[in-house]
Amino acid sequence: MSLAADPDVVPSYPGLLRLDGRTVVVLGAGAGMGRQSVHALAQAGASVVCVDRELDLAAVVAEEVGGHAVGADVTDRAAMDRAFAEAAGHGPVTGVVDVVGMALMGAIDEFDDDRWDQQFAVCLRHVLLTVQIGGAAVANAGGGALVFVGSGSGDAYCPGQAVYGASKAAVHRLATSAGRELAPRGVRVNVVAPGLTRTPRLDAALPASAWTDYERRIPRGRAGTPAEIAGPILFLISELSAYVNGQVLTVDGGLGGSLPALGTAEP
Repeated sequence: MSLAADPDVVPSYPGLLRLDGRTVVVLGAGAGMGRQSVHALAQAGASVVCVDRELDLAAVVAEEVGGHAVGADVTDRAAMDRAFAEAAGHGPVTGVVDVVGMALMGAIDEFDDDRWDQQFAVCLRHVLLTVQIGGAAVANAGGGALVFVGSGSGDAYCPGQAVYGASKAAVHRLATSAGRELAPRGVRVNVVAPGLTRTPRLDAALPASAWTDYERRIPRGRAGTPAEIAGPILFLISELSAYVNGQVLTVDGGLGGSLPALGTAEP
């Protein structure tokens, strides 16, 4: 093996995980995976801008880490322009984490045009806006990373989530394609696809008996936690993943290939 393939200089691997001096925007920061991602990024040294449709929720999380709160509807272009302009006031934006999404449950034939449009708007429109607006901000800052939260439903059938799964499959394709298009500008784009995850919304929606039944099917023996999704997000934002681009990272405890039917809400 040549020295060119294995240079003498060994990097500081923990140092590559550090985000000191970087500003990272988290969309959907008010609870669950968003809140945990804010804490993960802040602990690694980032200055975090917490964006949520409910400003009060964003403010609570921002206060926990000494970050900055912005209230914005991430499906609205003007609101996203404003949010990123505010974020840039706290430093050049070199990372964006987008966890926004919600499942509308039901069989395919139960979706009328309005409900179909609503599902794709809440799961996909903000991804386009983040790629366009957030991607430009990161490129202008000299490069960095975008990380989106997809879903295991985007790759596998889940009863009652066919339309939701289609919207998340579109998230996966749009984001990974953006990774190819933005790479020449120094921007990496990746997706974390959680399986069954015990978010506050889903935990409140499902009875304990349902959790017991679902968790029996997961090789790890339990559902994931928002913190266990935030860890891979931190990895993908950091330079520890500098050569990872245009990928979907499944984080599902080994479930793979099939998902249990859920009563409501997003994993």
